Amino acid sequence: MHIISAGWLKWRQASGILCDKRVPHKLNGKFYRTTIRPAMLYGAECWPTKRRHVQQLSVAEMQMLRWFCGHTRRDRVRNEVIRDRVGVAPIEEKLTQHRLRWFGHVQRRPPEAPVRNGVLERVDNVKRGRGRPKLTWDESVKRDLKDWNISKEIALDRSAWRLAINVPEP
Repeated sequence: MHIISAGWLKWRQASGILCDKRVPHKLNGKFYRTTIRPAMLYGAECWPTKRRHVQQLSVAEMQMLRWFCGHTRRDRVRNEVIRDRVGVAPIEEKLTQHRLRWFGHVQRRPPEAPVRNGVLERVDNVKRGRGRPKLTWDESVKRDLKDWNISKEIALDRSAWRLAINVPEP
């Protein structure tokens, strides 16, 4: 995926800092969260992500985290241990948070807003092709709401939404 290659591009630009043994792991994690992860999740709120895409993102993220911790897969260090050492949440959670936050923004817009017309309107009289229908953005939002056990009303209320998914206040 092109977003993973964008993340690796940022990684290569910052590898001198990230791979330096004198820099603490927590500081590396903070640097990762502020530079590399946003490059990988740019525009993620609009993607109808399949589980395969999320898996590819998490694999790339763990490769980066293992690399600047100085571990390989052969060392058999669990992902949770590395995440705790670096202080980084799973990229799947962040992807879901981005999508649900954008969903709240879109839903709070007036119905005549262009973003509401383009995203949430479905055309019923179009003949579908053969095979499984393509995953849509609203279907992935519904899946996220169901997986995180959040109602639509909580997703629309900013403060309740932050409490429901444990997002720190800005």
